[in-house]
Amino acid sequence: MQLRIEKLAYGGDGLARLPADEHGPGKAAFVPFVLDGELIEADLLEEKPGFVRARANQILEASSNRVEPPCPYFARCGGCHYQHASYQHQIEIKSAILKETLRRIGKIELSDVAVHASPEWNYRNRTRLKVQTQPQFAIGYYRLNSHELLAVEKCPISSPLINIAIAELWRAGRDGSLPAEIEEIELFANAEDDQLLVEIYCVPGITPEAGQKIAASIPPAVPQAVGIAVFSRDARKGGLESKIANLGGDEIDYHTSQHTFRVSAGAFFQINRFLVDQLIELATGGLSGDLALDLYAGVGLFASALGQSFAQVMAVEASPISYQDLLYNSGPNTRAVHATTDQFLKNMGRKLRPDLVLVDPPRSGLGEVVVRSLVSLGAHQITYVSCDPATLARDLKGLLNAGYHLRRAEMVDLFPQTFHLESVFHLTK
Repeated sequence: MQLRIEKLAYGGDGLARLPADEHGPGKAAFVPFVLDGELIEADLLEEKPGFVRARANQILEASSNRVEPPCPYFARCGGCHYQHASYQHQIEIKSAILKETLRRIGKIELSDVAVHASPEWNYRNRTRLKVQTQPQFAIGYYRLNSHELLAVEKCPISSPLINIAIAELWRAGRDGSLPAEIEEIELFANAEDDQLLVEIYCVPGITPEAGQKIAASIPPAVPQAVGIAVFSRDARKGGLESKIANLGGDEIDYHTSQHTFRVSAGAFFQINRFLVDQLIELATGGLSGDLALDLYAGVGLFASALGQSFAQVMAVEASPISYQDLLYNSGPNTRAVHATTDQFLKNMGRKLRPDLVLVDPPRSGLGEVVVRSLVSLGAHQITYVSCDPATLARDLKGLLNAGYHLRRAEMVDLFPQTFHLESVFHLTK
């Protein structure tokens, strides 16, 4: 069957239409690793009531934006989606998706969005790898749309130091030096890319004593490691991971142009090592006042910058690990609060009159309850840092309907070669 790709959808797939029949217009067809405008020969893989999934067997008419993917694992690995597109076209695709999502979900017409590009390769400072020891050793990622391990010996979007560590882990694994209890290894590189924090995730039931032995097995394999933390899943707690051992510390210092952050194993930090400073500036630059709220504060990436231009900052973080780093990283005029954003706004919202509220929620976004609470605060300015355009559109719709106005929109490409995109929206009242 021949299909013409109309556009790229959020998630990485191309959108086409099956031919119309006696039942009406043709279903939407989603096809990975194609580009807008291309004509393809496709096979149907899966049919749902409202759409189908297909595979391109042959590109009959290729886009002028198509390039040869440099990674030998591309289209088999589930990590990247756009390596077959020139980087300039990737930016165009993401900008179009952001605008279309805001229009479709939020009824928001975004006439102008500033785009901030990234170096295309070696940008990730954090990589999490699956580990297999039997029947033979392998490390890698999940295959596309599966939970089957795809062995990889390099990752071109990860930092050079992480790639060195991947090669060293392969050597150790082939020698039988890595314990069989290891299920995953996460490598987190500092800003200079000369030190690593290693997180080891093990099968359930590992004792602290066994965890300490597992930690001790890693330094010969990854000599750049300055700290190693071992986690084990607890089946009694729904698979939640808890730290059971560490060696040489369990944190790393991450330097930006203005601050040094302590980032502990298990804490969130932005993964694009080239754009951290730019993201901070885009979210906080030019803002000042008496009181700023930093909600979903993480380890304090934005709170530290806000502390230089606001008399007081209240930074709210729910994760116990990230909260401890937030406490450590906070300046004298920043108060760290350990709570969910919803809890904080319920308990403190009526007592506060902030000049600015900065929010950086997870992919699930703010939600209706938090949006209503933000509106009741009456802050003159809201800065929304988003990693998901659909939940962003939903939340912005609620804020704009409540009287806020969109002042500036920025798209920051923290994730080249993938469909993921970051954006920063500034609202005023």
